Amino acid sequence: MQPINTVINPTIYLAIELSASTWLIAARLPGSEKPHLHRIDGGDTAALFALISSLRARVARRLDAAIGVVCCFEAGRDGFWLHRLLTAHGIANYVLEPTSILINRRARRAKTDRLDAIGMLRVLAAYLRGDRQSCSMVRVPTPEDEDAKRIHRERENLVQEKLRIENRIEALLFTQGIRKRPSLRSWERDLAVLRTGDGREMPRHLRAELDRLRRRLVTILELIREVEAERDEVVTTNPEHQTSRKIVALCRIRGLGENFAGVLTREVFYRSFDNRRQIASYVGITPMPYQSGSMDRDRRISRAGNPRARTTMIQLAWLWLRYQPGSELAEWFRKRVGTLAGRTRRIAIVAMARKLLIALWRYVETGVLPAGAEIRLESVAAA
Repeated sequence: MQPINTVINPTIYLAIELSASTWLIAARLPGSEKPHLHRIDGGDTAALFALISSLRARVARRLDAAIGVVCCFEAGRDGFWLHRLLTAHGIANYVLEPTSILINRRARRAKTDRLDAIGMLRVLAAYLRGDRQSCSMVRVPTPEDEDAKRIHRERENLVQEKLRIENRIEALLFTQGIRKRPSLRSWERDLAVLRTGDGREMPRHLRAELDRLRRRLVTILELIREVEAERDEVVTTNPEHQTSRKIVALCRIRGLGENFAGVLTREVFYRSFDNRRQIASYVGITPMPYQSGSMDRDRRISRAGNPRARTTMIQLAWLWLRYQPGSELAEWFRKRVGTLAGRTRRIAIVAMARKLLIALWRYVETGVLPAGAEIRLESVAAA
């Protein structure tokens, strides 16, 4: 077996196993198959660069040549700041998609930081040799693209928190036999006249807890309005930006609001795709083929792409049937499903979501509307 690193092109391969307390670095030097392990404090980039310089100097003295360095680490909670720091210092770096790494499935396998670092080192070497099936690499977004996603993701978290508080209020009232939540606008008046199912006044401590929940809910609603105002301001203050133009174009379609348009644009359409298969695969709504002998069929969707975009597209597909009933996609769905319900309808809506995603991608790239789609009346009046 030929060594991966040759004297002709000496390169040091590094795999960094990241954690909150420590970083474990596995290094493979030119001419050596055995990895060297080094442990530093988590986040200590000065120690990391000192280690890289030390390894470079050691190999350079032995080979008397310029030494390249290639790093990798798994995508995770550390984000991409380390990738940007390494590349800024002229070090090639790859961010691995953890779930794409091939593993042995014969039985239970040991799991340690040492084994993970050595495994990443092996996968990195195979990938650089041209084996693209060994793993997948994450496409690192620019800091601007990454920051642009913060608005709709924060709104999503706030909406989830709003629903959680509303459900908690309703659950507390339900324990007293009350099935209607008081209005936030007339909370004190409604709560004063409420009686439990057995005719008692609301218990004192329960009233206090409900009032605290109400105040939290009012704060969440104010934050949601603040985030939405910031979202709209970004589009209006920079209308010539490519992302803003795509959001405005999507909002012209009836049934597509600012939130859906922002999520789709900043999660999907900000990237470039060569064909419809690539964009459907990125969102994870492509069916997986199953072929063995005489059996040849499609299984469930892969769900290997962007989960936020996938959820948004399926929600949008249901809304499309309501707001665009005369479009070709809606007619295709009705012809395909008919009066059927249940599982068949859910499978068909995913297929329609895939078709709708491709149609919207073509629309934002070429300006061609999905067949039969209606434009908002206010958009026509403004034109």
